[in-house]
Amino acid sequence: MSKTVLSQKPGPIGVFDSGYGGLTILKQIRDLMPEYDFIYLGDNARTPYGTRSFQVVYEFTLQCVTKLFEMGCPLVILACNTASAKALRTIQQIDLPRLDATRRVLGIIRPTVESIGELTKSRHVGLLATPGTVKSLSYPLEINKLFPDITVTGEACPIWVPLVESGESQSAGADYFVERHIKNLLAKDSKIDTIILGCTHYPLLLDKIRKYVPQGIKIISQGEYVATSLKDYMKRHPEMDARCTNGSSCRYYTTESVDTFLPNASIFLNEAVDADSVTL
Repeated sequence: MSKTVLSQKPGPIGVFDSGYGGLTILKQIRDLMPEYDFIYLGDNARTPYGTRSFQVVYEFTLQCVTKLFEMGCPLVILACNTASAKALRTIQQIDLPRLDATRRVLGIIRPTVESIGELTKSRHVGLLATPGTVKSLSYPLEINKLFPDITVTGEACPIWVPLVESGESQSAGADYFVERHIKNLLAKDSKIDTIILGCTHYPLLLDKIRKYVPQGIKIISQGEYVATSLKDYMKRHPEMDARCTNGSSCRYYTTESVDTFLPNASIFLNEAVDADSVTL
């Protein structure tokens, strides 16, 4: 593949997700860092990524990262656990040197992992996530790099994302699937005292998750940790901070039709937004 010629002008921070869940991450980042400009790109036409192979997720994610670079983003956040698990490392190590070594792509698994050591007392952590994220073993691998004494147990929840994206997150049917997977997880390890919601869609199920998780078990939703980590990253990397523009704007793009994207996006953002379709 020939090298893409990219502009070096300052630009917005790019936020990418395979679907809509990354909007929960974007919302938390904008709440903490409202002065920055953002572009959100949802690959909604090809969602979900969670059941796809490593190679397909990598190829799709790279296409979206490249598009955000072409839109002028010097920094891209993969606000998608599956993309962070299956594509981030290859993009960072192989593709960035080819595309533009001065740009950065960050994921959302590491910021979540870094917080775990202070939160668990039993050193037994549960993970609720998509089949792709659980199968990748990214969370236990990253957690054990920092905290080798922590045991991580995963439970794949393949129905949770479709429940959220079909607007059924508050339905009685959702209760059945939420309760079942939480029971499965705790049956695997009764010592779990902290549960990571390893999918950006899951905050929309938080009321039901809290309903079935026993009292005393902490529930970790990623948005606040990712936002805090990004703000700290900007302080530690003033050269990148200088390349990110400050106009308090946010533009939304989708690979799906706008008519489909807008009502679904409003579920995650609790506000109406404008968006444009984009072709990769």
